[in-house]
Amino acid sequence: MVNYPRFHCPIPLAVGMRTDLPERVAHHAVKVLRLRRGDDLTLFNGAGGEYRARILGCERARVSVEVLERLLSERESPLSISLVQALQAGEKMDLTVQKAVELGVGRIVPVISRRSVVRLAEQRGTRRLEHWQGVVVAACEQCGRNRLPEITVPESLERWLARPAEPGVLRLMLAPAGRVSLATLPAPLNDRRIEVLIGAEGGLAPEEIELAVQADFLSVRLGPRILRTETAALAALTAIQFLWGDLKEEVTDV
Repeated sequence: MVNYPRFHCPIPLAVGMRTDLPERVAHHAVKVLRLRRGDDLTLFNGAGGEYRARILGCERARVSVEVLERLLSERESPLSISLVQALQAGEKMDLTVQKAVELGVGRIVPVISRRSVVRLAEQRGTRRLEHWQGVVVAACEQCGRNRLPEITVPESLERWLARPAEPGVLRLMLAPAGRVSLATLPAPLNDRRIEVLIGAEGGLAPEEIELAVQADFLSVRLGPRILRTETAALAALTAIQFLWGDLKEEVTDV
């Protein structure tokens, strides 16, 4: 199987169509990856499936392609995971968003907790959301996902916790003092929905932990060591995918 360069192309795609690539995609394909006329690439628009296309011509910033075939490849997790992540400082949030996408999360909910170092005004929050959406796209291009995970506008954790939980969702909160480990929990049932709450650099405040418990979050811990916020989400998601998701799937192709 040939792995062609992959690009998110947010336009309707169909076999046989000829179209110009969006400016961002065209620039990356020609200026960064040095693709030329006759080269093949993979396109996906986020609606599922992906398409093999071939470059017909390159003129300055314009790159035209022909869509050759539709591939039904899907790489989504059987779990529907929402990561509720307290805002992290610096590039930590970008790293968490990127790796969460690679690990199969379906939704990322940035929240502002009492111990979050980062505080975002409404306008700045919108800009950060656009930036994180770009991180999501790049991560999907790299890891092979054809559906873009949702990422929501940052809001306060207390406001988010005040909303009623959806029926049947398994709510997990990482806490060093948690008395339960993931390995002792039964696998989620039905549509296998999970929400994972992770604190910021200083963890969750006692008042926030109490609110989360009242909102049916189960306090769990990952081993005897205290993990940094940028480690906690990745460790939890990896463990969840291994226990109940697709990280332990058997490889049948040789």
